[in-house]
Amino acid sequence: MVNFLHKDFYNVQDLIEIVDLLRGPGGCPWDQEQTHASIRRNLIEEAYEAADAIDTGDLANLKEELGDVLLQVVFHASIERERSGLTLDEVADGVCKKLVFRHPHVFGCVQVKDTDQVLTNWEALKQEEKGQQTQTDVLRAVARALPALWRAEKVQKKAEKAGFTSLDEAARREVLTRLAGDTAGAADREAAVGEVLFAAVDLARAMGVDPEQALTGATDRFIDRFARSERA
Repeated sequence: MVNFLHKDFYNVQDLIEIVDLLRGPGGCPWDQEQTHASIRRNLIEEAYEAADAIDTGDLANLKEELGDVLLQVVFHASIERERSGLTLDEVADGVCKKLVFRHPHVFGCVQVKDTDQVLTNWEALKQEEKGQQTQTDVLRAVARALPALWRAEKVQKKAEKAGFTSLDEAARREVLTRLAGDTAGAADREAAVGEVLFAAVDLARAMGVDPEQALTGATDRFIDRFARSERA
């Protein structure tokens, strides 16, 4: 039994102390054994469950799921503190500095007209902050751990902003026409694209191919083509 004071209401500092107790001497064997890698998936799953609570508008569930996401952050910070001495305060310090740096229109003297300009400035400041010298650097910075469809879309959007597309508008219209016909509405086109994606997943399964990994690889190859084009 560890020395612990039960309360009617706990705060973030209490959560940090509870995680430390779980991972410390006399704590929980399972918690003590975990590493960044072993609970990596937990962090992803909890974020998706929080997103699901947002989608359903379930406030009580959102409170619970945000707590689970917060637990993952505190847990990973606890692991790293044991390894390198990194503290949760240092994690908070980093994100606070990032927010101040990327909002010069709030914390500095920069003037902005609208949200579009805010986003443009944000991307420019992000590139400066991360030392991204080329647009290829920007594409490669999109996390490979994102779901493959989401990553492919994000990479394509960033490439398009740089003036490079895998399909021009005419080619896109031709694909949509073949999928759903000229007179199809938005819902019909969405359904047709969904069927194509579903069929692609079914084909991948039949061939013993991981569809996530397959699309991740295709996105990597697109970035390589982009890089060659940018260098040229």
